[in-house]
Amino acid sequence: MKEFWFYLKFIWTYVKELKWNLIKYTCSHIVRIVISILIPVFSAQVIIHLTSSAWQQLIMMAIFIYIFENLRNIMHRIGNYQAQFLYRENFVTLQTVLGREIMRIENECIDSHSSGVFIQRLTSDTSKLADVFFLLNRHIATIITDLGILIAIFFLNPLVFLYLIVILFIIYIVDSTRVRERSKKDKIFREKNERVSGFVSELVRGFRDIKMLNAEDSFIEELHTKVRDLNEARYDMGDVDRRYGFYRDSLYDLGDLLLILLLVFLITHQGLAVANALIIYNYSGRIGSIVNVFSMLLEGVKDFNLSASRVYAIIHGKDFPKEKFGTKHLDKIEGDFEFHNVTFRYKSDEKKVLDKINFKVNANETVAFVGKSGAGKTTIFSLLCKMYDVDSGKITIDGVDIKKLDKESIRGNITIISQNPYIFNMSIRDNFRLMKKDLTEEEMIEACKMACLHEFVMKLPEGYDTIVGEGGVSLSGGQKQRLAIARAFIQKTEIILMDEATSALDNETQRNIQKAIENMKKEYTILIIAHRLSTVINSDRILFLEDGKIVGEGSHKQLLQSCKSYQQLYEKEMEK
Repeated sequence: MKEFWFYLKFIWTYVKELKWNLIKYTCSHIVRIVISILIPVFSAQVIIHLTSSAWQQLIMMAIFIYIFENLRNIMHRIGNYQAQFLYRENFVTLQTVLGREIMRIENECIDSHSSGVFIQRLTSDTSKLADVFFLLNRHIATIITDLGILIAIFFLNPLVFLYLIVILFIIYIVDSTRVRERSKKDKIFREKNERVSGFVSELVRGFRDIKMLNAEDSFIEELHTKVRDLNEARYDMGDVDRRYGFYRDSLYDLGDLLLILLLVFLITHQGLAVANALIIYNYSGRIGSIVNVFSMLLEGVKDFNLSASRVYAIIHGKDFPKEKFGTKHLDKIEGDFEFHNVTFRYKSDEKKVLDKINFKVNANETVAFVGKSGAGKTTIFSLLCKMYDVDSGKITIDGVDIKKLDKESIRGNITIISQNPYIFNMSIRDNFRLMKKDLTEEEMIEACKMACLHEFVMKLPEGYDTIVGEGGVSLSGGQKQRLAIARAFIQKTEIILMDEATSALDNETQRNIQKAIENMKKEYTILIIAHRLSTVINSDRILFLEDGKIVGEGSHKQLLQSCKSYQQLYEKEMEK
């Protein structure tokens, strides 16, 4: 239980604003508990008055029962409303908190985990946590109510009370063993469920490539294997319930038989009133539910502990390290930055991606990075955005080490346009509003015109309100890139990073985009990665990278004369 209270306190820190709703819910339950304990006592009196022909007392007692039962129904209605409200608000709060924490996880950690790990914890586990206060109130209230009935039986006959206690203890041993075994199986089931969720996510995102590769059968076979493993784990969990359920039901049946024999003995030899024996027998079933409810509570606690530990691991665990930023804030940056002796390698790779690299970019300068694939060009962009931390050396923006800057000072002043931009499954308008909530229609249209996108959008049936599908599936590669470029124009950050941002565009559109970039020169710091040298020859400077080092720097003309590797790359392009 120590683990349970620890995690309950952990969850309470996020949902404590709802304490008054929880108090209302608890109070309604307390009233229902008191009424549920009194009703059996009144019912016993009804039987006594009925057998003794005390009609006036019988009618009065029936009226009392009617009033109390109606009050119980009202409390039940209030409790249900508060329970649903608590669940809904807790679920929203916990999902939001966990979603925010997932977004803070280091990129290398995200890269090393399946998406199913985060999907299941964000959906299934938070749902179980949101229900914890309802679970506690509901089960504890039922247990207290049934204990009240048990106490009432004690006053009717202590011997029957002792007999029921023995039976309850035996059934409790059986059920607690079931809960322990089921909890172990549940942990295995959730791990396999994460794998299936991750694989299904990849299947959906990559279904076009799977079709093009004619690999449907292989992927369906793999899906079949993973789903079969998952369902075997689910079956193992259910098998525990079925097996121990059989033992428990058999004990209940035996207990009922022995109770009847005991009641017969007490009536014939101890003078137990038949009316009292009838009351005891009628409520003995409720007594048996104490163990059922207690085992459900124990199972719910273990279920809660498992879900809470998985959520806690993401929020506070060492296995999911978070990005770290400084505290210094820059409201407006000039746009110059510098790499000082920067070395970096990905944790999954022994080879250095960047090796003691040094360069400086001045504010409002346009600089291009060229070189073969794997030379480290995109990594420079990732490090500048602090998507990863350098192994050694430092990066400065406006002379300040980015390790000292807060997140907004870095990412709020940098826009990156990638080769394969992710377009969200919403309307074109909403894709833009994600970048700027107070975006005006004029700003949106102007940005789309600059990105050569406006004419295309106006031809769509719903115009800017057209839903583009997951990942922008309804758009071509070039259209997605133009939409991403328009998003960058909307953000208007001081530093713009273009990572093969025009690779999917036709020559005419590329020329138009180049004109837009030319218009932005001298106003923004623009960094460009491109394989086609024709897109970067007008840059203020070009840096040529090879094996993580800068082997050439200068204008296009200067590099043709001073850098043999650049000259060879240019000649190959001219041959095409």
